[in-house]
Amino acid sequence: MARKKANYPLIEGLEITTLAAEGKAMGRWNDVVVFVPMTVPGDVVDVQIRSKRRRYMEGFVVRYVHRSPLRAEPFCEHFGVCGGCKWQNLPYDEQLRFKTEQVRDQLTRIGKVALPEIAPCLGSARTQFYRNKLEFTFADRRWLTREEVASGEDLAAEPALGFHIPGMFDKVLDIRRCWLQGDPSNEIRLETKRFCLEHGYTFHNAREHTGLMRNMVIRTASTGEVMVIVVFGADDRPRIEALLDHLAARFPGITSLMYVVNTKWNDSTGDLEAHCYRGKDHIMERMEGLQFKVGPKSFYQTNSEQAYILYKVARDFAGLTGTETLYDLYTGTGTIANFCASRCARVVGIEYVPEAIADAKVNSAINGIENTRFYAGDMKEVLTESFVEAEGRPDVVILDPPRAGVDEPVIDVILRAAPRRIVYVSCNPATQARDLALLDACYEVRRVQPVDMFPHTHHVENVVLLVRRAEA
Repeated sequence: MARKKANYPLIEGLEITTLAAEGKAMGRWNDVVVFVPMTVPGDVVDVQIRSKRRRYMEGFVVRYVHRSPLRAEPFCEHFGVCGGCKWQNLPYDEQLRFKTEQVRDQLTRIGKVALPEIAPCLGSARTQFYRNKLEFTFADRRWLTREEVASGEDLAAEPALGFHIPGMFDKVLDIRRCWLQGDPSNEIRLETKRFCLEHGYTFHNAREHTGLMRNMVIRTASTGEVMVIVVFGADDRPRIEALLDHLAARFPGITSLMYVVNTKWNDSTGDLEAHCYRGKDHIMERMEGLQFKVGPKSFYQTNSEQAYILYKVARDFAGLTGTETLYDLYTGTGTIANFCASRCARVVGIEYVPEAIADAKVNSAINGIENTRFYAGDMKEVLTESFVEAEGRPDVVILDPPRAGVDEPVIDVILRAAPRRIVYVSCNPATQARDLALLDACYEVRRVQPVDMFPHTHHVENVVLLVRRAEA
């Protein structure tokens, strides 16, 4: 028996009153919260509800009754359909203001710790073309917008090279121009699609697991170097070579041209070999006179210019005088560790990914840095009391964990090691707040500085300085 279709209401004249999590905005209807994407405070809209829970509803705009004076004009033709840049319709100053409020709310509500005055979020000098890495997906059928479907036209099933529709692993929006990554990103993507269509290359179908063309990753460094990685669904050597030869000829400025063969059902390539077809197997980034090697699997902050601002805040909070032992936990490719190395006696970096630690050691060698030591392994297993005794107790700890935050056993070891200062860099203030509560008995929050790495999104980095209470 078919499930009965839910009869969701159309709400007329809903006033949007504030921004909410995940890039949404919200209003209230009969004391029920209604989340409405792509709106801004001050909008009055008619909303078609599409999901309903006990405490809230979600819907989409069917008509603007009144547009907010706060509203900005989106600059991208894909706004509202693509899952990125959801705040293009909000002036940048307002984005920064809300990100500051978001940090304040989460640290207060979740952490429940005493806080100093929270500094205003540091904005990005670039709000367009600020990313140094994008990943695109091939699909044998492009996503049709709500307007295209409603038009009733007979639209052909055209292939796509673009971004996944949020929450849909098999739906891809074809991108004509992306405003996130500078030249030659758009040109390389469009030329790749044109060549593949002209020469009969098949595009991936995620449900049937067919098609040669799967993904494309483009990395553009602040040095001007460019890496292109094409992911194929089969080791079809003649077609692989034909496409890569064409890209090398068409874009002679590509520094590193690589390919991966992925026959798995999922798109992850971290466990697969990246083959260097032309040029170098890496590109180089620069920051404050330091050079950093970035390979096909390396993690590097995706906003290069703003990463420098973020790391300067972290280094300033660390209060290094040249005599300290610094632990850089979740060190990645050792960017923060190497960035701080000249201002302390020694640095110990720990990271789960062995390839990242290999890059960290190379980055120290490239820059002639000799006071760093790097270790690969699960943080809970590496960072033990015996490890601390062997490496020396840290005077300062810098934490830059993934979104899930710091594991509680790691926090326990840090508390026993009793560094004078902890600098906590987080891409998720909610889990950061949880961890601050665990540290609160021994550490006082002294400074809080949000940093905007991703303009036109709800994401925010946050740096917190904690000082041991005996010295507070």
